[in-house]
Amino acid sequence: MVKVEIVEDKEGHGSPYASPSSSRTSSTESLSSVSSELSADETVYDRLTALIDIIPPTTRHTIASKASKTASFVKKTGRVLGNVVWIVTTSALLVGLPLALSLEDEAKIVAQEKELMAQQQGAQQMMAGSSYPPAPGSSQQPAQRAVVPPGF
Repeated sequence: MVKVEIVEDKEGHGSPYASPSSSRTSSTESLSSVSSELSADETVYDRLTALIDIIPPTTRHTIASKASKTASFVKKTGRVLGNVVWIVTTSALLVGLPLALSLEDEAKIVAQEKELMAQQQGAQQMMAGSSYPPAPGSSQQPAQRAVVPPGF
């Protein structure tokens, strides 16, 4: 067991930390009188930098290396994702846009052909003199079949 003994200094008034012996043994100050607020000239950053000594250097090095590795991973991942997005968008513009335009043109041509066929059939019906289409069981066959473009 450890025994604590108070050693009195012979020159009690020489030290700036010296206090009367009565204040050492019985404190009348409460903890609420000690200010833990930030002083006007001390910032939160100053307090955080003062805490560096609490964390051992090996732990600080480990934390710093993990933070560095995480930052480099995020940077590399962002670069790769940016490249992938660039490749996809340029490919879509270079391949997809002309393809979509050609499909739209082909659809317009097919619609024009259908309209032309409908006009020709209407003209043939007018020439035949009949205002009604032929009956399904009759011997008349349609004069032309619709032209189907390749791929449809």
